[in-house]
Amino acid sequence: MEMKSSEEIEIGRDVTPTLTPLSFSLHNSNLTTHCSACFSPLSSPFPSIPTPFYYCSPSCSAALSPLHHSSAEIHLPPSAHSSHLRAALRLLCSHRPSSSLRLAGLLSNRPILTSPQTPSLSHHDDHVSEEIKLGAAAMAEAISEQRAVPNDDVVLEEATIALCAVLTNAVEVHDNEGRALGIAVFDPTFSWINHSCSPNACYRFVLSSPPSSSLSDEPELLRIAPHPKMGSGGVCVSSNEFAKEVLGYGPRLVVRSIKKIKKGEEVTVAYTDILQPKATRQWELWSKYRFVCCCKRCRALPFSYVDHALQEISAFSYDSMDSYSKFLKDMADSKLSECIDDVISEYLSVGDPESCRDKLEKILMQGLNEQLEDVKGKSDSKFMLHPLNHHSLKAYTTLASAYKVCASDLLSVDSEIDTNQLKAFDMSRTSAAYSLLLAGATHHLFNSESSLIVSVANFWIGAGESLLFLSRSSGWGTCDNLGLIVPNHTSAIKLKWSKCSLVDRIRTCVANGQINSADFENVSNEFICCVSDITQKVWGFLISDCPFLRSCKDPINFSRLMSTKSSNRMDFEVCVDKSYKTEISYTHEPENSIYICEEPTSTDDVVACLLQLGLHCLAYGGLLGSICYGSQSHVVCHVQNVLDREKNIVLYSREES
Repeated sequence: MEMKSSEEIEIGRDVTPTLTPLSFSLHNSNLTTHCSACFSPLSSPFPSIPTPFYYCSPSCSAALSPLHHSSAEIHLPPSAHSSHLRAALRLLCSHRPSSSLRLAGLLSNRPILTSPQTPSLSHHDDHVSEEIKLGAAAMAEAISEQRAVPNDDVVLEEATIALCAVLTNAVEVHDNEGRALGIAVFDPTFSWINHSCSPNACYRFVLSSPPSSSLSDEPELLRIAPHPKMGSGGVCVSSNEFAKEVLGYGPRLVVRSIKKIKKGEEVTVAYTDILQPKATRQWELWSKYRFVCCCKRCRALPFSYVDHALQEISAFSYDSMDSYSKFLKDMADSKLSECIDDVISEYLSVGDPESCRDKLEKILMQGLNEQLEDVKGKSDSKFMLHPLNHHSLKAYTTLASAYKVCASDLLSVDSEIDTNQLKAFDMSRTSAAYSLLLAGATHHLFNSESSLIVSVANFWIGAGESLLFLSRSSGWGTCDNLGLIVPNHTSAIKLKWSKCSLVDRIRTCVANGQINSADFENVSNEFICCVSDITQKVWGFLISDCPFLRSCKDPINFSRLMSTKSSNRMDFEVCVDKSYKTEISYTHEPENSIYICEEPTSTDDVVACLLQLGLHCLAYGGLLGSICYGSQSHVVCHVQNVLDREKNIVLYSREES
């Protein structure tokens, strides 16, 4: 089955009404911190007598407690308790599998999930099959005890189909900070929406106790309808049946358009992170859902520009006649990936930000310091990550975090010491620089693949917040040690809201709650022009203490990486060392080189530019967020509150002067 649009839908519109789940469950780690019924954080202390489940209100307790006892989950052994097993048992309370191995109209995928079929993934398949076998057996035992019936093959088959249906159709529920809380299974209105690596829709969660009235003054509409696909076996469910047999509570979901959708066009969402190369996406989709994606992006030959960039590794040699094979490049990619993943894992487990930043920047600057060998023998080629490679993007994300933690650690020791203030200030500006580089790099990819809007929204918001935090840093008071003029914050902040009207116009678009695709394109183009201009004025200041970042001329304009967007090769050559040639977009120049136009003449000017840049990044990220999640979503309200606070500071400063 597939879901198609029943009308023309503009960008940033709700495609479905607010949907409640067929079944859901918190992850084990969140059972004592969140309400089991609505997934809201618990504010009251835990009762002295421990219970398996906690609730935020009597109404939530009254809604879900009966289901806990009737679903047989209380009979699961402690070792078998998991969100998937609980959700599967709850699903069986109101639905039974059909002869077509479907449950509540949902595909169970049972034959494929329980039968390893792909030799290259056979070990992983065996593991999944074994997990299903053990989980279904535990469920069958619990069902047998609950119903007081024999634990026979019929009960086991029912449990297996329910568990497979949950594994196939469940989505992970995230809170406003992106933390995974649990899983939920929705009816065919959502579950029949297919995956694409270039989707035209996304979805957001609504986590709160259900209000007595509608969430919106506007009527909620279902703008999609089911259409059978070839090989669907004639399964068809009328759209007016979709709302039946849902629980009426739990984490809710809304599907929203991220592109303009034509009437009759299939509506798709992403089942995996699409800011990854094709091979990674394909592996994740097969390992979790057992299908090979054949969307337009995955079928493209040669690869699309975005997929080419995300997997690109540059190879160069002292010997211009030296050649390298695809085998060597793949081996280099694997080793570079392993190196970066090891560093990040160590950072997350040990918590040593200094070691993390040193190791990651060494990898980014020096590439793979290991001689590789193929059938032709050892190669003298040197392999380095392309600046848009997905490993590079992961490194930028981690480095922004590591430098931010370093700054916080320095100030926590003794914030009154000037040297600590200066070091923390330097760390903060480097963190902001990496955040800006990450946003600029992913926006460049977004220009070619607009489905990346969800990730790009988060990165622009992160960059904006980092820049605004830096502009308010107490470290400016010790900048005289850097040879700069101590800023007059009052005069600086007066400049920030008067130079450009784009921020206010973006905020108006967000407040209106709607923007059409043509206006969005115009705003995006104007935004890039603005931030490119401002960035040139402050980039040298942000990167002056980071050797790797000093090699990056422009974090916004990546157009020189290629001759055309459809090119299969990045056409540029820059000397990193006179003995080497590479395709990488970084140029190592003398340490004091600063790439700016109209260099700010005082610290006041620097602060003003940082404020302007931060406001632009934050406002645009908020606009992207409103397209993805709606103008009343948590992330958009947060952005609007920050912008309001900044504007109030400006007005107050003008009154004071």
